[in-house]
Amino acid sequence: NYVMLEYNQPMHAFDYRNVKDKKIIVRQAKAGETIITLDGIERKLDDTMMVIADCEKPMAVAGVMGGEFSGIADDTTTIVFESACFNGINVRKTAKAIGLRTESSARFEKGLDPNNTLPAITRALELVELLDAGDIVSGLIDAKGDIKTMPTIPLEPERVNRFLGTDISTDEMVIILRKIEFTVDDKLNVTPPTFRADIEGFADVAEEIARFHGYDVIPNTIMSGVATARLTERQRFERELVNVCVESGLYEINPFSFMSAKELDNICVPQNSPLRRCVTISNPFGEDTSLMRSTAIPSMLTVLARNYNSRVPSAAMFEVATEFIPHASTNELPDENKKLIIGSYAKLDFYDIKGIIEAIAARFNIKELSFRAVSDNPTFHSGRTAEIFAGDTRLGILGELSPKAASNYGLKERTYIADLGVNELYSVCGATKRYKQLPKFPATTRDIALVCDDATESAYIEAKIRKACGGVLERLSVFDVYKGDKMEAGKKSIAYSLILRDKDKTLTDEEADAAIKRSLNALSEDGITLRS
Repeated sequence: NYVMLEYNQPMHAFDYRNVKDKKIIVRQAKAGETIITLDGIERKLDDTMMVIADCEKPMAVAGVMGGEFSGIADDTTTIVFESACFNGINVRKTAKAIGLRTESSARFEKGLDPNNTLPAITRALELVELLDAGDIVSGLIDAKGDIKTMPTIPLEPERVNRFLGTDISTDEMVIILRKIEFTVDDKLNVTPPTFRADIEGFADVAEEIARFHGYDVIPNTIMSGVATARLTERQRFERELVNVCVESGLYEINPFSFMSAKELDNICVPQNSPLRRCVTISNPFGEDTSLMRSTAIPSMLTVLARNYNSRVPSAAMFEVATEFIPHASTNELPDENKKLIIGSYAKLDFYDIKGIIEAIAARFNIKELSFRAVSDNPTFHSGRTAEIFAGDTRLGILGELSPKAASNYGLKERTYIADLGVNELYSVCGATKRYKQLPKFPATTRDIALVCDDATESAYIEAKIRKACGGVLERLSVFDVYKGDKMEAGKKSIAYSLILRDKDKTLTDEEADAAIKRSLNALSEDGITLRS
């Protein structure tokens, strides 16, 4: 043990009388072979492990620990010293397999210098004589393996100084390397000592010179020529998308991307839906995390339900989520679709979230945004859901959660969900906004209340008004929807506010009234009339 600490070379001593036929054999263990180690525990070996044995049985697990019956006893008179360099990887695997990590295995597994075995055993014999502990009665048996050769590395002083930012002379470099037992010949070829297995190339030699020259005396220099990393257009888009949501008062969540098949049942996904085809995890945490999510809506609802059950009175959240869509071939990686999921209960209603989506469209200059009523999605309320379009591109869906799905999550408040494709949003982004000069001429306002069928969508009416008014219409918004006793059955009233402005001159009342008249004439073709 003393020599191990002094030379970093583990050794073992065998009681010579216990060595059968006086032969020591280094071999692979046999499958099912056992040995009782010095700690008194029986260890089961396999044929990947190396042992030191006699003609009958193992006497030590190579590089780990000796056997109980080969160790030194009080009445031992003759001992055999063994000093070896075993394969570090094999020693580490053996120690782990038999559950025994020792001072010896800790050293072998890091890699030792094979040239150190002879000096170590010589030192042990020297100590025996110095302490008058015994007499050396026989010579040395040396079973050499492959001779370890170290790489020869050219020393390039100019390159070292350029690499380190120093001005060290060639002579000083040579002195430093020789002090730490590196060999440097007349042609400045450097050979590291065999105990420095970490030295492999120029950079390692330069590091040794820097260490012994002193890091503290290396002059400070400003880095130059470093390329500045930049975000891609897509990365900037996603960051700005998050900013819009945060500015709108939403809290960002980041749940796991796992789910279970039960969660698809909870949101009423039909059995024949493509969402039922999920990526299965081979080693899941549990049944609840056995699938990669094909839709991020359950993740949002789980977080909302957790807040609701914790008596949080209201919540409004969003997630830029990843959904995993498998291919028909199991050898291909699944598609990873980015989605923007917005969810809220008792805080935002349909129109609030619609406003957030319109804010996103305004931020990214998305044109022709429209909302079209749908009633065939079982996750959502049949009468309070709309698909979101930009022109002919479907962006996603917005609606109130169906009563059944809300009940499955224990949500007793009205819950609203928006599910938008990030890829789709990015594809319809408009050109960079160009700011215009503030208007020089005043605007005029007109309010109109229209009577139409219940089934008529406001988006349709707005499109007709915009077309009829032309370039003088600056802004159009709904400020009231009425259904009641004063309306005919099957009818409703929608009130609009129009802001009109001519950018080249002051818009007169006659011109504003003419624009309104054109709008009413266009709407009358569909039976939409001015409310009296």
